Amino acid sequence: MLNGKTALITGASSGIGKAIAIDMAKAGANIALNYYKDRECAEEVCELVKAEGVECKIYECDVADFTKTKELTDTILADFSQVDILVNNAGIARDNPILRITEKDYDDVMDINLKGSFNMIKHLYPAFMKQRSGTIINIASVCGVRGWHWQASYAASKGGLISLTKTVAKELASRGVTCNAIAPGFIQTAMTAALKGDKKDELVSSIPLSRVGAPTDVSKLAVFLASEGASYITGEVIKVDGGLCI
Repeated sequence: MLNGKTALITGASSGIGKAIAIDMAKAGANIALNYYKDRECAEEVCELVKAEGVECKIYECDVADFTKTKELTDTILADFSQVDILVNNAGIARDNPILRITEKDYDDVMDINLKGSFNMIKHLYPAFMKQRSGTIINIASVCGVRGWHWQASYAASKGGLISLTKTVAKELASRGVTCNAIAPGFIQTAMTAALKGDKKDELVSSIPLSRVGAPTDVSKLAVFLASEGASYITGEVIKVDGGLCI
């Protein structure tokens, strides 16, 4: 489905980003794998990607840094000649009621989740316009769709990402570039692993499909959105939540 294309995936050393990198590689895409700090995990994912017979390079960068992300995209464009797929997956959470959220925690979440995605889109924007093709996939969250208690900063960042998705979709549509958001629900990752016991049971019981999602539930949709089969889909927010937001 993605033979010969190059996908740049942020936050791809674990969780959903890792699953997207592997599944896009299985579909034939070369992978530019972004990570921050955890090089060992990034290298492990890179080897799994290469095992699919495609090219993979890893790049360390804090996506919240505007200047560094410009250097990152320039380097990747030089290495791969073209970026066909951008997946903005890098994200963090700082769960707390509003009364206890610190300014730093709020800013950190917004800088990585929302500004980081903006930075990547901003720097690749000219390339997408010039090649008159491309796919942008933003990993949002159901928290950005419906809000969630104790997650004001996370929900605000993902809600902003959804609005950014729709704006980019409108701006780049005339150039043949699509931009969509995936809004995962409760997916089993390191970010959600802290939720255990009664709290986890309570949440799972509220999901119509009565189970926690897997990273591959998200990655398989990402592969489809990057394929020709989704070429007439743009500006959409697709929930992968087992029916949580019905």
